[in-house]
Amino acid sequence: MIWDTTCEARGIMRTAKNILRHELIGLECEVVKAGNPQNVGIKGRIVDETLKTLVIKDAGGSRRVAKPKSVFRVVLGAEKADIDGDYIVARPEDRIKKKFKKW
Repeated sequence: MIWDTTCEARGIMRTAKNILRHELIGLECEVVKAGNPQNVGIKGRIVDETLKTLVIKDAGGSRRVAKPKSVFRVVLGAEKADIDGDYIVARPEDRIKKKFKKW
């Protein structure tokens, strides 16, 4: 038997309070604020995450957006959450283990 250890299988849901400790890949996202003004308004699905960037796939292709100095609005079911990119500057596997003092 294969065990499904995803958060959804264990009954843990992604919410605005705990989104920093969850996987971002696959979420619908919009860039609300960015250090590069040309990135503001990009909407699509997060397809990859690195130490300092998110790759968002939109109608025109994939766009790489820097995390620092950016704010991302993600859709979590019926609610939306704004994520300050400065909080998530880390490799995804390290960010999930990281403890956040105030969010």
